[in-house]
Amino acid sequence: MATTRSAHTVWEGDLLNGGGIVTFDSSGTGDRPVSWPSRAEQAHGKTSPEELIAAAHSSCFAMALSHGLEGAGTPPTGLVVSADVTFQPGEGVTGIHLTVEGTVSGIDNDAFVAAAQDAKANCPVSKALTGTTITLSAKLV
Repeated sequence: MATTRSAHTVWEGDLLNGGGIVTFDSSGTGDRPVSWPSRAEQAHGKTSPEELIAAAHSSCFAMALSHGLEGAGTPPTGLVVSADVTFQPGEGVTGIHLTVEGTVSGIDNDAFVAAAQDAKANCPVSKALTGTTITLSAKLV
């Protein structure tokens, strides 16, 4: 069964001085302020499209890796995943770097890295971001 998730943004003002509020409609988990300075300079308590992409990518990758490891008979005890999305004004998103540290019994580091590479290639958010360079650092802890 397909699902659709929704969010909306209300923006006021011009790009450089204006701002908006992103509302997470599907989950009802609240609103987050967004602005150009939070995107191209410092966050100052506001989010950006790139931070939202990082959140989506890190959580999708964690789910895909957990599922892959479980399918191989080595479910993880824990995974810590971060995603760093680089934005260059005038160019857009220029790259994403995923970092994962995993606690997994019955697997060596090479097998963990291979599973992480597979998750990177096959998680739905990675697939949606085709055309963006995605790199990965993975290790067992």
